[in-house]
Amino acid sequence: MRTIDEQGHAFEEWLTPAQIASDVRQVAACINKDYADKTPLFIVVLNGAFIFASDLLRQIQCRSEVTFIRVSSYWGMASTGEVKFIVPLQEEVRGRDVIIVEDIVDTGLTIHHLKAYMRANEAASVRVATMLFKPDKLEYSDAQPDYIGHEVTNEFVIGYGLDYDGFMRNLDAIYKVKK
Repeated sequence: MRTIDEQGHAFEEWLTPAQIASDVRQVAACINKDYADKTPLFIVVLNGAFIFASDLLRQIQCRSEVTFIRVSSYWGMASTGEVKFIVPLQEEVRGRDVIIVEDIVDTGLTIHHLKAYMRANEAASVRVATMLFKPDKLEYSDAQPDYIGHEVTNEFVIGYGLDYDGFMRNLDAIYKVKK
């Protein structure tokens, strides 16, 4: 099992690249089934979801569009409790089937705000695809993801797009804090 150190914390490999690929295939298969006759707009939440979105979208078989939004709610290993829109959404969502692509859903704060934004702008439907989900941390019931790659307990994770103060996103596996 691989381990790495970052900013004085030891992390051990938790999900291998092969496990991640399997999870991504499973999420893509569900989306392909649900949207076979639709044209969804995938809204990728930057920065964290870009790697998951890249792998996921290459397996999507329905006609679709992709756009990006950048929000922030974390500093270090903890949520700030606020959602800041750093790069706002540029596309019109009115009447569109929207799939928000996230790296991880924990408290659900970001998804809660994004779903409210999509509803206020009259999206036809809004679903969420996430690589990781922390069900024990969820505080907003409307933020329950529709498509989940893998569930994780309440541990801090890095790699595969997930960062620690902007670093470690480039790891091909997902690591959690070593106990």
